[in-house]
Amino acid sequence: MSGKKRRLNRIMKKGRTLIVPMDHGITSPVSGIENPDRVIERIRDHVNAIILHKGTIKHSRLVDSFDGGLIAHLSASTTLGNAEDKRVVSSVENAIKLGADAVSLHINVGSSTEGEQLEVLGRISEICDSWEMPLLAMMYPRGKGIDERNPVNVKHAVRIGYEMGADIIKTNYTGSVDTFIEVVEVSSVPVIIAGGSKTSDITLLREVKEAIIAGAAGAAVGRNVFQHSRPDLVVKSLAKIIHEDFEVEEAGEILYERDMVANRGHRLE
Repeated sequence: MSGKKRRLNRIMKKGRTLIVPMDHGITSPVSGIENPDRVIERIRDHVNAIILHKGTIKHSRLVDSFDGGLIAHLSASTTLGNAEDKRVVSSVENAIKLGADAVSLHINVGSSTEGEQLEVLGRISEICDSWEMPLLAMMYPRGKGIDERNPVNVKHAVRIGYEMGADIIKTNYTGSVDTFIEVVEVSSVPVIIAGGSKTSDITLLREVKEAIIAGAAGAAVGRNVFQHSRPDLVVKSLAKIIHEDFEVEEAGEILYERDMVANRGHRLE
């Protein structure tokens, strides 16, 4: 077994995965991940991997004991500058030293710096291959006048990630099973959907279920987990859909635990 395959086995379980990214803090001071360890503690039993920047990994008390996959995010930008201009701020070698099982890169296809970002993706992909390190490419159609959920645009972004050598591709859900089938078909490596902006529980569960039906390998859900009052129940519900093929209604019943607790007068954290 190759080193890359062994590392991927820590992230993918029977071809599917549930990942919680917590790399948002560089882009802007997002609420919910002021202390990522609090989130990790609540979700660790139901997620397959987490995504963190190098500093968060270094300062975490729980990463060393986390049984799932650890993905080190290598790129960043801020809303104070040009948020679409993702720059590499760490290295594959540093990720290996930190004990990561994979690295991730964010690429905005269609942005004003698309060329530079694709150049970096190509270079990092080759470095990952040389170290047998899996690469998760976050491939988004994003730029002036670009529809980020348009199936043609999403399909193009995914195909670029595939051709550049990514091992897992994360992208936007296109809104329907039929259109996402077309997206999945352009890549022979796993395609997972992003959780996106904060939305309702039922919308999140429905989109993940539809993506799975279309052939997606799972989801990477950040804000809809760590900004939720019960992140533990959200990931438990998502895991049931991704790994056990639960229907939306069945998975949604897990979230009702929150309401039942509230009705008994318990304080939710």
